[in-house]
Amino acid sequence: MITQFQGKTAVLTGAGSGFGLECARLGAKLGMNLVLVDVQQDALDKAEAEMLAAGVAVLARKIDVSNAEAMAQLAADVSARFGAPHFVFNNAGVGAGGLIWENSVADWEWVMGVNLWGVVHGVRLFTPMMLAAAKADPSYQGHIVNTASMAGLLTPPNMGIYNVSKHAVVALTETLYQDLQLVTEQVSASVLCPYFVPTGISQSHRNRPAELAADKPTASQLIGQAQSDKAVSSGKISAADVAQKVFDAMSNKQFYIYSHPQALGNVQSRMEAIVQGINPPDPFAAKPELGESLRQALRNM
Repeated sequence: MITQFQGKTAVLTGAGSGFGLECARLGAKLGMNLVLVDVQQDALDKAEAEMLAAGVAVLARKIDVSNAEAMAQLAADVSARFGAPHFVFNNAGVGAGGLIWENSVADWEWVMGVNLWGVVHGVRLFTPMMLAAAKADPSYQGHIVNTASMAGLLTPPNMGIYNVSKHAVVALTETLYQDLQLVTEQVSASVLCPYFVPTGISQSHRNRPAELAADKPTASQLIGQAQSDKAVSSGKISAADVAQKVFDAMSNKQFYIYSHPQALGNVQSRMEAIVQGINPPDPFAAKPELGESLRQALRNM
């Protein structure tokens, strides 16, 4: 159980908005040193100013988490300023929808670059630092939280590229947890699987790099964008609520973190189908009107 946060160091990617920003705010209240990472300079500057005003030590870096060299430099900067971090929130993420065969190579490279490779870089760079700190200090406690999604446990249609990236994060984090269990009692991991929560992810194309510019959106991508905007904006659980769940889970070394446990019925149906070897269940069984609406929209393109 982790009970001490004051004076500890946390690295947070995607810290300019959403879960990353709310976790940083909680960290500031707890007196933590904060490493803020975001690709959007104005949001990063605003977050940095807020945390400095709260009286905590801050290191802010504008970084594309998919960039291996930039992330390696970040790890070096963190080590030089604070030493090994105690907490790492691999949180940066982007969203993209559309029928899976309509996604371009650039779509895949952008989404997998941020959602998966960003987590990969965070894990491969910071875990060795944390393990070295644990070996040097028996009182050291570390924890890594990777942000996946309920889409990492389900396969909702018309958002396949996002599903693939988040399933990979779940698998990566489950394996990280098991690997850490083999080598240490002092460092552990959790995976965050939020459902629809009002954050900026549905507008993440605002930060899409020019070299991976999107083609003209297809009809299915426009439909997916509209659905995502509506679902995310209508969420009743706030990003601040989810951040509190994350800190509670770290305190209790809880692995799976859910914003909407009521959505687990769909996960159970999927898992039962896998075990029984039957075809994937209807993802809209609980809300057939949504499935019919999407089906009609896609067939009338």
